[in-house]
Amino acid sequence: MKNDFDLVEGMDTVESALEKMNYVETKSLIVKKRDENDEFGIVTLSDIARQVLAKDRAPERVNIYEIMSKPAFTVSADMDIRYCARLFGRFELNRAPVVEHGEVIGIVSYADMVLKGFPSAADQS
Repeated sequence: MKNDFDLVEGMDTVESALEKMNYVETKSLIVKKRDENDEFGIVTLSDIARQVLAKDRAPERVNIYEIMSKPAFTVSADMDIRYCARLFGRFELNRAPVVEHGEVIGIVSYADMVLKGFPSAADQS
C-alpha cells in the first residue's frame, strides 16, 4: 500500500487537480466525499488520457466528476492480500483506495501486492 496519495474535489477541473498533485508517482486521484452519506470516487491518469487528452477536451473545462468512477471499490486496511488480489481480478481493478474507519489511508495496486505482498524466502525458513 502507498500512503502517499492525492485527494481532490469532484468540482475541481482536471487542470487544477493535476496542478495540485503532490506525489510524483501518483497514478490516480481519490475524489473526496461531498458529505458523510457520500462515497469516495477515483480517477486514474489513464482516465484523464482517454477521456480528456484523446478526445481533445480542454482540461480547464472538464470537471473531475465528469470522468471519475464512483463509488470507488475500496478495500479494508485489514483485508487479507489474497482476497484483495481476488477482488481485483474479479472486477478488473488495477488499484483501490484503502479505507480505515471511513477514511482513506492509502492506495493499493497490483504492483504493491506483488512486489511487497509475497513473503520473502527468508520469511519462509
